[in-house]
Amino acid sequence: MKPNDVVSDLPKNPTTSTSVDAVQQEQQAGLDFIRQVITDDLAEGRVQSVVTRFPPEPNGYLHIGHVKAICLNFGIANEYKGLCNLRFDDTNPDAEEQEYVDGIANDVKWLGFEWDGAPRYASSYFDQLHTWAIQLIEQGDAYVDLQSPEEIKLNRGNFVEPGKNSPYRDASVEENLTRFAQMNNGELGEGQAVLRARIDMTSPNVHMRDPILYRVLHSEHHQTGDKWKMYPMYDYAHPLSDAIEGITHSLCTLEFQDHRPFYDWVVQKVKSPSVPHQYESSRLNIDYTITSKRKLRKLVEGNHVNGWDDPRMPTVVGMRRRGFTPEGLRDFCKRVGVSKTDGIVDVAMLEFCIRQSLENTAARGMAVLNPLKVTLTNLPEAMDMLHARHPNVDMGDRIIPLTSEIYIDRKDFEEVPPKGFKRLIPEGEVRLRHAYVIKCDEVIKDANGEVVELKCSIDPETLGKNPEGRKVKGVIHWVSATKGIPAEVRIYDRLFTESDPEVGDDFLANLNPDSLQVVQAIIEPALADAKPEDRFQFEREGYFVADQYDHTSEKPVFNRILDLRDSFKPGK
Repeated sequence: MKPNDVVSDLPKNPTTSTSVDAVQQEQQAGLDFIRQVITDDLAEGRVQSVVTRFPPEPNGYLHIGHVKAICLNFGIANEYKGLCNLRFDDTNPDAEEQEYVDGIANDVKWLGFEWDGAPRYASSYFDQLHTWAIQLIEQGDAYVDLQSPEEIKLNRGNFVEPGKNSPYRDASVEENLTRFAQMNNGELGEGQAVLRARIDMTSPNVHMRDPILYRVLHSEHHQTGDKWKMYPMYDYAHPLSDAIEGITHSLCTLEFQDHRPFYDWVVQKVKSPSVPHQYESSRLNIDYTITSKRKLRKLVEGNHVNGWDDPRMPTVVGMRRRGFTPEGLRDFCKRVGVSKTDGIVDVAMLEFCIRQSLENTAARGMAVLNPLKVTLTNLPEAMDMLHARHPNVDMGDRIIPLTSEIYIDRKDFEEVPPKGFKRLIPEGEVRLRHAYVIKCDEVIKDANGEVVELKCSIDPETLGKNPEGRKVKGVIHWVSATKGIPAEVRIYDRLFTESDPEVGDDFLANLNPDSLQVVQAIIEPALADAKPEDRFQFEREGYFVADQYDHTSEKPVFNRILDLRDSFKPGK
């Protein structure tokens, strides 16, 4: 069977065409360079429809940088009424696990995207890739190199010195086919042989200096078992997988720009009837954030965080547990946009987008994180008040019990108030959110002089209306002391103290020691009924989410998503 006979049985580009006029109408202004390329390709008939792919290696957890790639690939497919494949480029069984495969698929779905058909795997194409490798050997475009890894690295040269030809570079086709078969049969050990492309060892682009196509690896693969004793390199498998799947626009980040000549070379050399094209754009870099897999792993394995899904981590599972929304993440990636120049994005933009997504989707509730007891001396009786779960969106009502003993937050009382303080002071008045105006009549202290209780009186004429003849400026939140529910609240902050976490000799030295604080709070009873991942605005405190794993109605656990302050201004 000839190599291209195999290709004829593989998926081709979809035959349905895209309405170019519709796309142009939808994107009248501000086309980035990738969308401009696609619009032109459709208009000039170079492609009939758009096929993209998101091709993660299943060797770890996705992070915020991958979110941008997901939004770009799936977003473009949606905008141009094309298709997007989810493909796992699983060419390194030593680093890959089914756990990562399942996790990546879940992350993509959670972000709101659907791929075309079933997930695909580069390993499903190993037979075809092997056939093409034999074709390259027979064409004189590949050879088996028996140099040691150290010799290969030494003879590759560098950016100022050309490489040196391998002594095995001019072996006959028959010798190379025999050695390649020995690699595949397990007759050669790991590190004893590789298959290399024969291109140009003097090329100024070091990636074109006879790059490695296959290496010997006697490892079991999570998809193919022990069938193979050698595995293709990513740079070989990736372009050919794109070709097999009929990808029209292969989108990647700028670090792959120097790899593009080899991408084009290998597709051309195997004579693929489907010719994908690679386009590079900037990767996502955010201040106060690290996305290096190696360094993220160091954080986890060094117990600097509590696993990959720690809410301080920039992983998708971490951001999800933190309470970030898919809508906010998609909006963020849209605002960041696509460019050809690397830069650093202000993390405040990400936080702004998350807050925007929460404003009209997070129900309201009251929680006191640092309780101070208040006794309402003249409240006639306990009462249940009915209030909306959201002031502007119909989310139904919740019951808020008001009792003679309540808790307010300690920061809402000052014996000696600073200038401009508009909360509770001795002999002063303040309104309880959704309830009465109260006056502080007595301050009770313990033996150490610490305030432990306030005795206050209500103005019974102020439920739902302003007091007569005076203006009360402050409004504070509160929770019933007898009917409130104890809850664990985890206050998360940025993981690093430096905007560039890698400044200095060791990025770990820039860890924020206060990135997690756990407090024992009191919440209004309705909040205890939350389901895991339900999001709320704790009034005056911030946005919070019921923890994905630890929260129960018996033992509520909430994570702070973000506080209410917003330093980012759109258009900034």
